[in-house]
Amino acid sequence: MAERRLVMHPQSDVKPKKIHDLIKAPANLPWALEKKQSWDADDLATVYHTPETLSDGTPTQAVTVILRTKGCHWWWSSGCTFCGYFNDTRDDVTAENLFSQWEKAKAKYHNFKEMGMVKVYTSGSLLEDREIPLDFQQRVLKDCHDLNKELVIESRTEQITDKKLQWATKQNPNFTVAIGLEAYDDGVLRFHVNKGFSVSSWDRAVQLLQKYSLRVKTYLMFKPPFMSEGDALLHGINWVKAVAEKSDEISVNPMNIQKGTIIDRLYRFDQFRPPWLWSLVSMIEQTHAFIHPKDGVNGDKDQVSRLIIHPTAGGKPRGAHNCGDCDSDVVAAIERYSVSGDLIDLEGLSCSCKEVWQEEISLDGALPNPLGVGLRRRGLSRLNLRKA
Repeated sequence: MAERRLVMHPQSDVKPKKIHDLIKAPANLPWALEKKQSWDADDLATVYHTPETLSDGTPTQAVTVILRTKGCHWWWSSGCTFCGYFNDTRDDVTAENLFSQWEKAKAKYHNFKEMGMVKVYTSGSLLEDREIPLDFQQRVLKDCHDLNKELVIESRTEQITDKKLQWATKQNPNFTVAIGLEAYDDGVLRFHVNKGFSVSSWDRAVQLLQKYSLRVKTYLMFKPPFMSEGDALLHGINWVKAVAEKSDEISVNPMNIQKGTIIDRLYRFDQFRPPWLWSLVSMIEQTHAFIHPKDGVNGDKDQVSRLIIHPTAGGKPRGAHNCGDCDSDVVAAIERYSVSGDLIDLEGLSCSCKEVWQEEISLDGALPNPLGVGLRRRGLSRLNLRKA
């Protein structure tokens, strides 16, 4: 009998869409275009302050300045599956608009007088000349240096070059660069995140930052698209361990659903569920001994890196959540640990839904679900999910 092979035949002459076509499609819809043009280009996206810790372990207040910009150059050509920052951008933002936004942020916080740290986010990369005019980059770097404030900026790996860092450190010799690595796994970066760079490019960027004595903050994504809860927990633990010795800080960002993204589409059709808060607690407990080999706390000499988790929309259906009864307590405990690095902040957490989470993790190990649908925790119907 002749060997038979399964062959997939196309159903039409229409070429299949590439992932970047799917990602960019919402940005071209009328609601997205109308929203973009509704923003005043002289106004910030937002500015707010939160408790933070300086690099030497001193508690302080940090002001976060989110500028309204043209957005990320990777978004212009493709984009990440989960990122909805394009919702806050305008295509026609000028240098004058950015200077106006910066002055408004400084005015609101009295020239950052009471702030020990300034975080400047651009929905892209501050050091990318195609996104941010050079004179504005210089203003931010020099202002924070002159005001003696610890500065944190964000960048993709391709902007971190010898030439760029030579120039930047002449403006400000001591700042932190946060890189959205998301996953220490090339397969996840390509097929789950569509990140547009590789692990090796992150390694190279870190070496350059260390050459110029700049601090490294690494963003990791917890439960990216097309990943089960059990896999997310396993990968999250491994990724934290992989980047810890090369990162001054690790910020683990639990997936939250942003409008107009691939992950939003999956969520609305009940094909993806944000992570459990219990998974974040478990990840902290299983990586603490690696971050603090002598069971210390943040600021102790044994500290390898600082592990930070601030769950965006924590406790809400579109963010990391549990059953609804215990969410506020668990989110608060995770936030406290991010500041202290002390496991005592996680003690006493309990809820009946923890058994449901444990069962899901167990089932994921036996019968993995690649889409990461998981169990419904809030009883939302598909109709309600589409409205959420």
